[in-house]
Amino acid sequence: MKIFAVALAAGATLAGAALAAAPAVKPYLAAALADPARGDMKAIDARRHTGELVAFSGVKPGDKVVDLIPGSALFTRVFAKVAGPKGHVYMVWPNEYAQEAAGDVTASDKLAADKAYGNISVLQQPAAAFSAPEKVDLVFTAQNYHDYPDKFMGKVDPVAFDKQVYAALKPGGVFLVIDHAAQAGSGMRDTETLHRIDPAIVKTQLASVGFVFEGESDVLRNPADDHKKLVFDKTIRGHTDQFVYKFRKPKK
Repeated sequence: MKIFAVALAAGATLAGAALAAAPAVKPYLAAALADPARGDMKAIDARRHTGELVAFSGVKPGDKVVDLIPGSALFTRVFAKVAGPKGHVYMVWPNEYAQEAAGDVTASDKLAADKAYGNISVLQQPAAAFSAPEKVDLVFTAQNYHDYPDKFMGKVDPVAFDKQVYAALKPGGVFLVIDHAAQAGSGMRDTETLHRIDPAIVKTQLASVGFVFEGESDVLRNPADDHKKLVFDKTIRGHTDQFVYKFRKPKK
């Protein structure tokens, strides 16, 4: 629930998982990161690895993107500038989550009205009924996949949610999932209590609906996190072990 903290490092991933090489920063991404409308974000980008994560997502000019539970819109702003006038970014807030983050939702509406962007829309919908107005190239979610099975979200079945994401993507589209890692073998045991999820169960759930695991980025790794603490614990907050998984909907 309510992952409003910035949890920044991610950690030891599953043995044998494919580690993706760091993608090069394309000129359009470099321009998006340097855009004056973002203000001075150097410190935050370094801490959140904004550029590396957006590069890993593969977003490009003209793409249609869903930023699911976008928080402060750190990534939304970059996606919007990369997508450009021929692309679009949908900031999607589940109704249940929006009740807990009213200030962020208001800020999202303000961003969508900002003339410095012009290609952002804000959508609110039931957590159990994820959809997009059109087929999209990327669905991106950071630190929120684990929320779906929790009580405040209506205990949404993650597999049912994954099917909805799959349906919303174009063939060849990407689902990028960033989340706080729980202990190996714990499944969804800690989603409500520690706000963590076992990376293995995420892979299993997404594979069950047809997604192909394409690789992971290690930019948020933190092997010093033992996965036993609440992500808001002051001794680990901002330094949790997070996995960054890239899944693709097959083209055929």
